[in-house]
Amino acid sequence: MTELLIPAATTEPRATAGGGRAPAVVLENLGKRFGDGAPVLEDIKATVHQGEFVALLGASGCGKSTLLNIISGLDVPTSGALEVPEDGAAFMFQDSSLFPWLTAQGNVELALKLRGVGRAERRVRAAELLDLVNLGHSAGKRPHELSGGMRQRVALARSLSQDKPLLLMDEPFAALDAITRDLLHNELERIWKETGRTIIFVTHNVREAVRLGQRVLLLSSRPGRVVAEWDVSEEHRTNATAAGALTSDITARLRQEIRKHA
Repeated sequence: MTELLIPAATTEPRATAGGGRAPAVVLENLGKRFGDGAPVLEDIKATVHQGEFVALLGASGCGKSTLLNIISGLDVPTSGALEVPEDGAAFMFQDSSLFPWLTAQGNVELALKLRGVGRAERRVRAAELLDLVNLGHSAGKRPHELSGGMRQRVALARSLSQDKPLLLMDEPFAALDAITRDLLHNELERIWKETGRTIIFVTHNVREAVRLGQRVLLLSSRPGRVVAEWDVSEEHRTNATAAGALTSDITARLRQEIRKHA
């Protein structure tokens, strides 16, 4: 684990939690403000365990993306401490941001090339990753020849090509239609189980959070704080009534937070 402390904090060994899994990400009293403005994040406390899928939920503008930027190392906190994997994190954004002149395979190969993977190996690995996201048949197509959902699959394969233990996803399916989004939910769940990645998935869609997450963390509106969390059981995944009840519970709390800070 790489630990960033602002200011210095204890580095005593942590008890293993999360079903015996070691922590992958630890946030301790984390805060962030830009310049002299009001705090965006304040006193964030959370632990995400290795191999866990955590959905981070909150209203627009509550600091979810800022928190992912801090975890990824793209930004630094102004207070508190965090621990992240030494190898860092891969990031998947809402926009696929594919290079339009490269094929699907070429976009994935470029990420592998930047990692220093040799030509022959990266061709094989890119093909494997596209197969993993069920896009092997479209490896030779350019982004304009792919649907929005297919472009996001390429972006996911590119993120996985970084071979990081932690995958950060910032509303990657928000711009897709409902049917395509549901299909990609199934694909992402399958890939998560196959790869064992730790995933932190940002969304403002409660149904999506319950569908994907093993846990759902709710951030308040600014300043963002973790104000509630829910475990998503196997019953919630298989029983529509249980899933609906949990979704309603989370939605009610989200609305309460939004009204509180309106």
